[in-house]
Amino acid sequence: MQGVSIIFDAQNLIRLGGGLLVSLEIALISIIVSIVGGLFMGVLMSSKNKFIYAICKICLEIVRIMPTIVWLFIFYFGLSRMLGVHISAFTASLLVFSVWGVFEMMDIVRGAITSIPAHQFESAASLGLNKTQIYIYVIIPLAMRRLVPGAVNLLSRMIKTTSIVVLIGVVEVVKVGQQIIENHVFNNNMAPFWIYGFIFILYFIICYPISKLSKKLEDRWN
Repeated sequence: MQGVSIIFDAQNLIRLGGGLLVSLEIALISIIVSIVGGLFMGVLMSSKNKFIYAICKICLEIVRIMPTIVWLFIFYFGLSRMLGVHISAFTASLLVFSVWGVFEMMDIVRGAITSIPAHQFESAASLGLNKTQIYIYVIIPLAMRRLVPGAVNLLSRMIKTTSIVVLIGVVEVVKVGQQIIENHVFNNNMAPFWIYGFIFILYFIICYPISKLSKKLEDRWN
């Protein structure tokens, strides 16, 4: 079949693999930043300081209300012109996904921490631990189990959403797929179906094991 031959053409596979690596690179770096930054910000947001909570909440709502694609355009087209510096499409993508991930992870961490019963704080304090030690040795380890489902869901969304970076010129897997389709669509009008179907399978292969791992960890900890 012509469609299958398009997908399994060695050159096309190499190009699609290279595009997938770009997508994964953006996702993985953003995920690492999100985990570290979100954990720190989540602890801050769960504190009893109303001013810090209000600032974090406002930032979270701004990030959530504005579509990710608009943030991409703001960072890539707007911020670079405003500052008078060149920001590459790849860098803009990393910035947007990292900011989005940090604030989403912050809210997940906050929810996990605030769901921990008050007696855990009191028991740790009675042992002579200070506030920092209570969070490091007691609260955060307990919260990790509670935040796994939400965190994995966010990570899967980040991986899948990287496909929109094609709109600012990043040559990731969807962009490569478009280029391959343009080269073959005149000879095979089913090329879009086969190429996009193959990209769907690639994303499924990546995201499904993550979902299964989350379920396995959740069942084990329960």
